[in-house]
Amino acid sequence: MSKAIWAERALTSNGWRRNTLVSLDDAGRIRSVEEDATPSGMRVGVLLPAPANLHSHAFQRAMAGMTEGRGPSASDSFWTWRDLMYRFVGALEPDDVEAIAAWVQVEMLEAGYASVGEFHYLHHQPNGDPYDDVAELSSRIAVAAEQTGIGLTLLPVLYERGGCDGRALAGGQLRFGNDADRFEILCEGANRACANLPRDTVVGVAPHSLRAVSRSALTAALGIAPTSPVHLHIAEQTAEVEEVEAAYGARPVAWLLNETPVDARWCLIHATHMSAEETFGVTRSGAVAGLCPITESNLGDGIFDGVRFLTHGGRFGVGSDSNVRISLCEELRTLEYSQRLRDRSRAALATADRSSGRILFEGAACGGAQALGRDAGEIAPGKLADLVALDAQALDLIGLEGDALLDAWIFARDDGLVRDVWSAGRHVVTDGRHFARDRALKRFRQTLRSLRERV
Repeated sequence: MSKAIWAERALTSNGWRRNTLVSLDDAGRIRSVEEDATPSGMRVGVLLPAPANLHSHAFQRAMAGMTEGRGPSASDSFWTWRDLMYRFVGALEPDDVEAIAAWVQVEMLEAGYASVGEFHYLHHQPNGDPYDDVAELSSRIAVAAEQTGIGLTLLPVLYERGGCDGRALAGGQLRFGNDADRFEILCEGANRACANLPRDTVVGVAPHSLRAVSRSALTAALGIAPTSPVHLHIAEQTAEVEEVEAAYGARPVAWLLNETPVDARWCLIHATHMSAEETFGVTRSGAVAGLCPITESNLGDGIFDGVRFLTHGGRFGVGSDSNVRISLCEELRTLEYSQRLRDRSRAALATADRSSGRILFEGAACGGAQALGRDAGEIAPGKLADLVALDAQALDLIGLEGDALLDAWIFARDDGLVRDVWSAGRHVVTDGRHFARDRALKRFRQTLRSLRERV
């Protein structure tokens, strides 16, 4: 028997509509969308498609706030942050990974995300030896998703080398490392770990970056999952761009577009430092740019060329990456504000018929769903019921209609406006609280205390 949600205002595939009845089937999909309908079922004020969080390293949530002091150098950067992260990685045990991931997923759902792309590169024991089950830590991510009900796209990461010069992995990187053969076994294990999760679960593949994966291994990784999502870090840092250009004779995005079959199943994470021609190339490929504005700000990565990218029809989504702060509206706000600060403009991403908030929100919803291989991203019949309801009685929404509702949420408020969230029809957040919040918080609190004694 189908469930129904009646919304005073809903952002559907046909735009803003009033008095909308959204019926769900037992498979977690939207059966029908009826406008100007009589109230029935659950009533909400503002109903939106719930975006995907397309890029997460869940374990890094436990080190949030621990890397804000300056190191021994007069100038800190991503690279000094990475050294601290590697030291932290050595303390993590499988139970820690599961507890952290479960809490991260609760926070994501309460922020309005319905699904997550877990870019999972923590695979082995601290010395680099595999666990008896090489996919042990992938299975812990799957267990966390089972506990929280989040829509999961698990992206096992191939991490082969320490740089374009082929140097061996060392230190904290040892836990990440696989050659192409062992990576294939790991992916088989990840698929087994996800076999009992809901049908909307997806397993893709993630060659870490052009620095960390050789040409032959990249080809092998693509062969493991020929129709699944492919995610890859690229052009995040200028030092990375210079390293790849010196080794391959081309900038990283240009090389990738020329040498691999980049298409709509690809998600290029960060892609911060692209030339104009590279930007045009990504838009033509149909790939999604996976943007992580909070983390990119925290690490001082640089500013994505969002204006040029969107003007030429580029597709994008957002993710929380390092999980230093998990906030859907703040990711979107930070993306827009970065464009304004760079160009000294206002409403940088808005168009003549859609506000900044709507461009950001709809773009993230559709692009995130595409990147995760998830048939969602809009309120339309047949789509997965990934939905988020906002508190229409909130002070900043009083008297507003249409795009102004999104603008007020993204630019004037925070995720406290999120009242209910459905992931493929699973009602996981009610009145702002996740159903497993208390248990997940207790485990995460215990894990933090223990970890910080060990680090």
